[in-house]
Amino acid sequence: MDNNEFRAWSRRAADWGADYRANLRNRPVRPAIAPGEIFGSIEASPPETPEPMEKIFADFESKIVPGMTHWQHPRFFAYFPANAAPVSVVAEYLVSVMAAQCMLWQTSPAATELEMRIVDWMRQALGLPEGFSGVIQDSASSATLAAVLTMRERALDWQGNKKGLAGQGKLRVYCSDQVHTSIDRAIWVAGIGEENLVRIPVAGRFRAMDTVALEAAILADREAGLLPAGIIACVGGTSTGGTDDIAAVAAMAKRQGLYLHVDAAWAGSAMICPEFRHFWAGVEGADSIVFNPHKWLGAQFDCSIQFIRQPEDLVRTLAIRPEFLKTHGHDSIINYSEWSVPLGRRFRALKLWFLLRAHGLEGLRGMIRNHIAWSEGLAARLAKEADFELVTEPMLSLFSFRHRAAPGADPDEHNLRLVDAINTDGRIYLTQTRVDGQVAIRFQAGQFESTAADVDMAFDVICECARSVMP
Repeated sequence: MDNNEFRAWSRRAADWGADYRANLRNRPVRPAIAPGEIFGSIEASPPETPEPMEKIFADFESKIVPGMTHWQHPRFFAYFPANAAPVSVVAEYLVSVMAAQCMLWQTSPAATELEMRIVDWMRQALGLPEGFSGVIQDSASSATLAAVLTMRERALDWQGNKKGLAGQGKLRVYCSDQVHTSIDRAIWVAGIGEENLVRIPVAGRFRAMDTVALEAAILADREAGLLPAGIIACVGGTSTGGTDDIAAVAAMAKRQGLYLHVDAAWAGSAMICPEFRHFWAGVEGADSIVFNPHKWLGAQFDCSIQFIRQPEDLVRTLAIRPEFLKTHGHDSIINYSEWSVPLGRRFRALKLWFLLRAHGLEGLRGMIRNHIAWSEGLAARLAKEADFELVTEPMLSLFSFRHRAAPGADPDEHNLRLVDAINTDGRIYLTQTRVDGQVAIRFQAGQFESTAADVDMAFDVICECARSVMP
């Protein structure tokens, strides 16, 4: 592809993208296709000779797009959002064109220095105190792994990386059952082992860890000769929005000398609104915090900010400095590859810079406040319907509900059939969870371009489908 063709096809792709976003409401949110259908439509062997871009692009439109779930659809109410505000898409195009590796300051000085500034912008926006530094990781999974590795090394007096885990004390990490499965995976990868992830009982509307039980578990483990390493607290858990009492957990972690990591991957975005910061009161006592601007703020994936109180501990855990990665004469500069597990890094700060400048914090606050108000309104409407029940009250813009099954019918099976009917209908997309062992249906409002009318349609679709699956 020569430069003229590159220019023409870049324009074509941009036009396609704008048309795609403009017409998303006319598409079903999730495709109605069978497993293997797309795979079978793709040639079994790679081409030996070049193919024209017209044919490649036509195949993209005819074979790939019909098999996509449309995460930018205004009626995507499943999982958590993975927003890509249009201004973020433009920034990502520029990042892709430059295709820089931003692992060291010298490999892209502007990328490093913009990241430093943008992380501090976000610190201020969330109301965090001075003293927190940060890094833009690819995902909360990577940020949590970095935090677990750091708490492991601190607990082992910085000998884990050097000597391995064999012969060391048996480490223990504590959390509730409301945390994301990325915590389990971090425990696996860090070599701590699933059996040493201690689940603390939860209580109350927000299913918060029982801090009395937490401290008792830590003391019992120490008495048994085990080695407590850290605590992972939750603000806005994926299932139903489970949220720990961060102030109480932080005070207890300080008493016990343990590392505290706070996972606020989804809910952290709402903390740009001062009236929601009570959900993580005491967060200044954490050692690290993660939230994902690529969920609710509109910065295209991947973009996860990890705030760190003592970055030197993270760097001590992760930094490797061979000669070819040194920037001679500049020993004090930040090389963000030393703050994360991968060496290679994308230029993630640019999309946040574009996004924050194009929308301003007040514009983003308005979006989040609308999503929360609309979700609360939908929950109240469903609660008034005789055949529905709320399972969990709204936590920000997330709540869960059940439809009452016919007498003698299995309620779990009935609600799973309802989720399937809703998603087959195609006008909205929801997912299910389990609350106290029983199936519940989740709803969250968070897509960047959703409107009140989209949430109103969700009420209509839910009610219509619920009554259609009744015997």
